[in-house]
Amino acid sequence: MAAKIIDGKAFAADVRGRVAEHVAGLQRDHGLTPGLAVVLVGEDPASQVYVRSKGKMTVEVGMHSEEHRLDADTPEQELIALIEKLNADPAIHGILVQLPLPKHLDEDLVINTIDPAKDVDGFHISNVGLLSTGQKSMVPCTPLGCLMLLRDELGSLSGKDAVVIGRSNIVGKPMAQLLLGDSATVTVAHSRTKDLAEVVRRADIVVAAVGRPQMVPGDWIKPGATVIDVGINRIDAPEKGEGKTRLVGDVDFNSVSQVAGAMTPVPGGVGPMTIACLLANTLTAACRANNLPEPEGLTA
Repeated sequence: MAAKIIDGKAFAADVRGRVAEHVAGLQRDHGLTPGLAVVLVGEDPASQVYVRSKGKMTVEVGMHSEEHRLDADTPEQELIALIEKLNADPAIHGILVQLPLPKHLDEDLVINTIDPAKDVDGFHISNVGLLSTGQKSMVPCTPLGCLMLLRDELGSLSGKDAVVIGRSNIVGKPMAQLLLGDSATVTVAHSRTKDLAEVVRRADIVVAAVGRPQMVPGDWIKPGATVIDVGINRIDAPEKGEGKTRLVGDVDFNSVSQVAGAMTPVPGGVGPMTIACLLANTLTAACRANNLPEPEGLTA
């Protein structure tokens, strides 16, 4: 039996639709328009594409969108001053500094300058601490997207055995905290885990976020398990012609799809959820800032 393919693109469109509806309600009933400011330092081509896409979708759901583009050699103090100005701007509810930053800038310092209530990436040390102690926080977008897909697919995650492969601060660790928050039994595995295959084989839920192409084969997967593939890796694709590449996940799609009950594809799985959750986080931040009820089903 081939796995059900979870359509992240369609689900993300649904999330954006719900965000747009809520934004329209805030404007109508409270004269409030949520605002998102994205800061891009330097000319990284992938970041530029991403920032353009974020700006476009922010406007599509009816939010106020600002882009601040700075030269690659911008001094740290100048970037810090811009963030402090955005912190103080009541029209801005979410601030996102596009990573990676040029080498001369201290990423931790920059992220921790953002007002935690406006930190829609969920990377500020205060939000990390709040999430790990089960308190209300801003949650990183990619793990939040994964959680929404899992809840939609499985309903309750209570008592499920979940394995997160990868321990990054951006995906692995917050993903584990969110799964714990939904009462799953969670193992965080990584490159040093002894007999990784055996650890993964017992899981009802596998979240692969390790950044190694097609690392997880089908024979690591428990029959019927739900597999969320966070990896985005570019590999050579000679079958498409010389010098051509294609995108693959951290999971070997062909073999895993023969064993899993449901799984996300790459592309078209977790990817689209990340921007949808960024919009959801901006909406949540605007509601919290104005003591209004938070949007249902769009938070952790």
